[in-house]
Amino acid sequence: MKTVKIGLVGIGNIGQLHLNNISKMGNIEITALCDLVRAKAKKASAKYGGRVFTDYKKLLKVKVCDAILICTPHYAHTTIGIDALKAGYHVLVEKPISVHKADCERLIAAHKNKKQVFAAMFNQRTDPHYRKVKQLIDDGELGPLQRVNWIITDWFRPNIYYRSSPWRATWAGEGGGVLLNQCPHQLDLLQWLCGIPTRVRAFCGIGKRHKIETEDEVTAYFEYANGATGVFVTTTGEAPGTNRLEICGDKGKVVVEEGKIAFTRNEIATNKFSKTTKDSFSKPTVRYINIPTKGYGGQHAEIVENFADAILKGRKLIAPAREGISSVELANAILYSHLTGKTVELPLDGKAFERKLKQLIKDSKKK
Repeated sequence: MKTVKIGLVGIGNIGQLHLNNISKMGNIEITALCDLVRAKAKKASAKYGGRVFTDYKKLLKVKVCDAILICTPHYAHTTIGIDALKAGYHVLVEKPISVHKADCERLIAAHKNKKQVFAAMFNQRTDPHYRKVKQLIDDGELGPLQRVNWIITDWFRPNIYYRSSPWRATWAGEGGGVLLNQCPHQLDLLQWLCGIPTRVRAFCGIGKRHKIETEDEVTAYFEYANGATGVFVTTTGEAPGTNRLEICGDKGKVVVEEGKIAFTRNEIATNKFSKTTKDSFSKPTVRYINIPTKGYGGQHAEIVENFADAILKGRKLIAPAREGISSVELANAILYSHLTGKTVELPLDGKAFERKLKQLIKDSKKK
């Protein structure tokens, strides 16, 4: 096999982006396009090629492709993903891999044949800033982590955005708001860098900044197994907004903001200094290091090319789909904490959250 024949399911905004990227790649060939609205698939086929379908199950039966890229609204990620895996296809699924943890578990369980490549669209893992921070943490340059704060409020969306599709920001159509649509990226990166917390207490604004029924503002507090703490703040209702990640460890802190990495390195680790200093008001001397990085990585295109290379050459995946459960679990735990008014212990009871979500859907006026 010299190229991967791919079928794309869902020709919306993100689907169009992927088609444009794939059309420029040498290792992937578009052979199938599927959308419930036939006109969308036909229009895309006229531009990019590929056989037209309106039913993904028919696409899976005719075997005109080797792999499936799922770009549908969130709930369909699970059902289409399971069916595609069972039918023997390689699968790349958009974020989040599912709406809730229980569905993630069902989807991941369907990946029984490890020769099938199963990946997720966590494109911000290609960003050199976050790759460098991960390297610093993995190499022990920060020491044991003590605190993480991420303010990610530059996901601003006006009301017209939510009116662009009837499924957006509804419990029945999307399963959540900013946590499920915009912030899977940051939640994935957060767990990728710092691990999963053991406890979550969160407060959400439900339709606080927009006329929607899901969350559009979040403030969450995390506790980690080693005693570290975290705060995560996000919204789609603030402008101009901020994107600032700060991770503090025993040996110093790193700040990622405005495309720059600032590393403040303690000359003596905090814990050691605290135990040995004779000066009541002293603190460790530091070195200020600006770490240069360039650009924002290959993003969506790099994930797709990596997926194809994993199929053709056995390359290691940047974002294995099974890792996608962690960001979903964290998003679910944040929302569940708000809805129940309680601190949530992790691992999350996925079935309990699923029941809560089904109740929200039942009570929804936008079913």
